Amino acid sequence: MRSVLLIGLGRFGSHIAEKLCEMHCQVLAVDNSEERVSAVLPMVTAAQIGDSTSRAFLSGLGVPSFDVCIVAIGDNFQNSLETAAILKDLGAKKVIARAASEMQEKFLLRNGADEVVYPEKQLAAWTAVRCTSRSILDYIELDGDCSLFELAVPPAWSGKTVVALDIRKKYGLNILGIREGGRLNTEVGPDTVLGTDESMLVLGRPKAVQRCFRI
Repeated sequence: MRSVLLIGLGRFGSHIAEKLCEMHCQVLAVDNSEERVSAVLPMVTAAQIGDSTSRAFLSGLGVPSFDVCIVAIGDNFQNSLETAAILKDLGAKKVIARAASEMQEKFLLRNGADEVVYPEKQLAAWTAVRCTSRSILDYIELDGDCSLFELAVPPAWSGKTVVALDIRKKYGLNILGIREGGRLNTEVGPDTVLGTDESMLVLGRPKAVQRCFRI
């Protein structure tokens, strides 16, 4: 079971707490607001009110014992920067911090953060890609050259097998799963037949997806 130190319990942090709870992680949640701490207490293993820019306070939390430390502070970048730096100094195994701009991202990476999440930028990219076609139902960028798409099965593909379409050979795309009626089936083989009421998870280069699906 993964252990997580979560600092910052605004909307972003509270959503993280909820998802970590669903994934059965051990979570110690921290915020300087008693109201915010009380709100997430039913979802986490433990919660404390405190100032994350205080080295004395953080050192009492046993920072090195956590698998991941998440800095989800969104309303005060200086506090976020100081918190990330102190966590690293105290021996944090991995520090993930939230940024609201590319400049913040650069400063965080230089001052203790091992990884930075940029929610606004990531959501903007997700929204833009989804708006390019009705066929795109979901989208995750894995790196600059490879992404995972959930796409509606084109009507012309209905009744055809994966091997007959042969999009792996033609476009370098892999069908990883088929979703029907809200349920995802990842046991996809060459003889799997596609239907019009289904969507599929496709892994590959975005440009290849555009060519294959005529987006």
